[in-house]
Amino acid sequence: MNGQYRKDIHPGQEVAIILKKDQRNGKLTYGIVKDLLTSAAFHSRGIKVRLQDGQVGRVAEALLLIFFLLASICPVTECHAQSAPHRSLLALSKTDHMLAIVDPLTLKVIARIPVGEDPHEVIASADGRIAYVTNYGGGSLHELNVVDLVAQKPLPGIDTRPLFGPHGLTFVNGKAWFSAEGSKAVGRYDPATGKLDWSMGTGQNRTHMIYVTADGKRVYTTNVASGTVSILVDTLIQPGKMAPPNAKPHEDWTQTIVPVGRGSEGFDVSPDGSQLWTAASEDGTISIVDLQAKKLATKIDAKVFGANRLKFTPDGKLVFISSLGSGELTIYDAASYKEIKRLKIGHGAAGILMDTDGSRAFVACSADNYIVVVDLKTLEVTSRIDVGGVPDGLAWAVRQE
Repeated sequence: MNGQYRKDIHPGQEVAIILKKDQRNGKLTYGIVKDLLTSAAFHSRGIKVRLQDGQVGRVAEALLLIFFLLASICPVTECHAQSAPHRSLLALSKTDHMLAIVDPLTLKVIARIPVGEDPHEVIASADGRIAYVTNYGGGSLHELNVVDLVAQKPLPGIDTRPLFGPHGLTFVNGKAWFSAEGSKAVGRYDPATGKLDWSMGTGQNRTHMIYVTADGKRVYTTNVASGTVSILVDTLIQPGKMAPPNAKPHEDWTQTIVPVGRGSEGFDVSPDGSQLWTAASEDGTISIVDLQAKKLATKIDAKVFGANRLKFTPDGKLVFISSLGSGELTIYDAASYKEIKRLKIGHGAAGILMDTDGSRAFVACSADNYIVVVDLKTLEVTSRIDVGGVPDGLAWAVRQE
């Protein structure tokens, strides 16, 4: 068996590891495990261990004896997770290093799949068969985890280097787009070629969350420490006066930087694409950006201190803002810019996901280790879901049969 799962590796076990100096040639070194050095439940390049002779490397092979021992304890027919429904709720647990697949009808977890050491955001492919997870590490890590949602198992990860600190994540036009906070940039991964095929720097501090328009021609990011929003536009550049006679227009990306409140992190774009709302954790304001004019339209003194995420309801009438600082969920009327309600849902609220049918909102209460379900008609909490410790990133996976 391969050595990607921590649960399969134990002190005293014989393994084959690849030392750092042998990563290029793949030479195997055999020995007995003394210590496990990887804390995550899964690592795409193998669990790192220290052998009894002191050598350190990642496990390439583990004795199959362990598999047969586990099989005798937990027969395969009893341990298989349930098959995922046509539409599934995906939820990350930061401390368990797991991706949970939740049935949105029963609100029961039907499978848990190991991911990397610091999972933050998750998105599914358009066909609902693959999930991508950013491993953030405060801007230091460089991996997207890949999960087969049908087989409910991890696939080999994607090394995003030279882009570090992937965090925000979306899937548009068949590609995974992500922010790379550690590199002050955004990037794009093409599953068809297995390569990063585009990136662009923002020059801003903590480029954190990302939104890409359906045509892939505009990218919006919040830059938390700079207190700005970047508007990146795929633009057709006409030849200049000094260009050769037969010069043709060419595509290029241009950036407009819009100042907003410091600590602006969570944001969303109105369903009609006209406005971008973002909430600032430091001064509690909500900044509204006119996306056509590419400038700040207004700022609301909303007092949403510790704001973390912000989402429009599918009809565009309401805006939800979660706070990691207060554990409150603040709800605004999008037309009047007036607060409608403030719910105390826990000690710290983070990721928000709207049900596409407009009936419910799911909010991760990271500090409380649960997800709340909010009825969009009554604006009251109706249920809680346990997906593991410190839940955060949420997404839908809709399978196209």
